[in-house]
Amino acid sequence: MRRDDIVGEVDVHKPSVRGRDETSSLACVRITRFRLPDATPGPAAGRGATGIVEGDEILDLGTMEPVELLTAGPDAVRAVARDARTRYLLDEVELLAPVPNPRKFLAIGINYADHIRETGREAPTFPVFFNKQVTCVTGPHDPIQIPRVSSDVDFEGELGIVIGRRCRHVPVERAHEVIAGYLVVNDVTVRDWQYRSPTWTLGKSFDTHGPTGPWITTSDEVGDPQDLRIRTLLNGETMQDASTSEMIFGCSDQIATLSTAFTLEPGDVVSTGTPAGVGFARQPPVFLRAGDTVRIEIDGVGAIENPVVDEPADTQVF
Repeated sequence: MRRDDIVGEVDVHKPSVRGRDETSSLACVRITRFRLPDATPGPAAGRGATGIVEGDEILDLGTMEPVELLTAGPDAVRAVARDARTRYLLDEVELLAPVPNPRKFLAIGINYADHIRETGREAPTFPVFFNKQVTCVTGPHDPIQIPRVSSDVDFEGELGIVIGRRCRHVPVERAHEVIAGYLVVNDVTVRDWQYRSPTWTLGKSFDTHGPTGPWITTSDEVGDPQDLRIRTLLNGETMQDASTSEMIFGCSDQIATLSTAFTLEPGDVVSTGTPAGVGFARQPPVFLRAGDTVRIEIDGVGAIENPVVDEPADTQVF
């Protein structure tokens, strides 16, 4: 097995465009999915679309998925954007999860030294990875539900990586080549369910417990992913405030380790760990309650802000 066996696949189709003649001259790229309000005049009302954010506007690229664009790299994205002629104000649209159905939603635990100290654990000598089930994925402003079976729901602000190329055995020094971009993740956790199983999967995977967004910011705009300020605010009060430089296992190390075990694919999301300040480690513990608002900000990437609600009565499906 070769450490430099990196495979990339590119297949980009231009969407049809309509509307006023505008040309984008993007220096950097932020790409996401959005939906127009049902009350919007014309045939576009209520539909979902992919768009590129430029200032306070979003360029409509039609139904192409963001990951399909990003597999081609930033230059190809800008080329498609130059052909986009329909745009909307950001405050006119509803932002959706940029990657609504990732094949894999991977995450790492206890990856910041201060967070390890506050939990009373020992520093790991090998990355502690786990899965979040992809049905937990939700948008950057969608409600986080407090499930009927628990009241121990916690926040975890994290930097998320979006994989842009199909790859295996990626060496650390080439890991940046397979990253399409970055987004903000709230690794919402049901603590009592998390510790009922050594894999953590159940407590990390409740529906609505994977807010992501607000867009995928391409690597060239973010720069060094190990030099970003990350903050979590609960009802306006700062709960977490750290730098991604404090990670024990950096973004490239995580990609190298994961791709040693299995193939990473375009659209896979890797959440890179949370710093100190989580609710369960506080005295007294601080858990999310209906009526709260959680905001996570990462410099150079963006911010997500989600209201907290009780699980509705109509969530039973069978």
